[in-house]
Amino acid sequence: MNELPVIHQSLASYILRRFKVDHEKLKNICSYFQPLKVHRKQVLIDYHETCKVYYFINAGCLRLFTINNAGIETSRYFAFEGMFATALPSFIDQKPALEYLQAVEKSELLVISRKDFYQLVDTTPEFSHIYREILELGFVNAQKRIYGFQGLDALEKVKWVIESQPNFLLRVSNKMAASYLGISPSTLSRAKSKL
Repeated sequence: MNELPVIHQSLASYILRRFKVDHEKLKNICSYFQPLKVHRKQVLIDYHETCKVYYFINAGCLRLFTINNAGIETSRYFAFEGMFATALPSFIDQKPALEYLQAVEKSELLVISRKDFYQLVDTTPEFSHIYREILELGFVNAQKRIYGFQGLDALEKVKWVIESQPNFLLRVSNKMAASYLGISPSTLSRAKSKL
């Protein structure tokens, strides 16, 4: 793994934690991912844009969110170091994203085109398994968030997010965190003060 460029070390570690992959195959997978540095608050995928890339996060944080007619943001997903992120429905069906993907912090990413991503899925069993894992994890987390939040009060929601993503509240603004949890920023502040 030391022969891989530093920029690919985190991705290589992610893959090797899941599968035994020989060095040549690992090098081949990583070669499809190109480095990209983005600024804080930079929009990577716009609402009406069709998503054509997938991101792996080396450093930083990305979020998926929507804005309703009243201008209120609702955050749907946050991804941190060692995680993948994209506007997945748009990436799969090649229709407008209908949500935004934005860098919460200055971030160092690896980006792969949709064409190359699916080529890896089709030709490399280990990467196909990674894609299945991404889909399953996304589904499970969405279900937990949607159904797990039903009946939870604000304090229980904050405890849940601390258990599932310990650094979440340290890295994300109160406004963004509140929109993810479905509560107001002031309610979030009160709940945090009770911990």
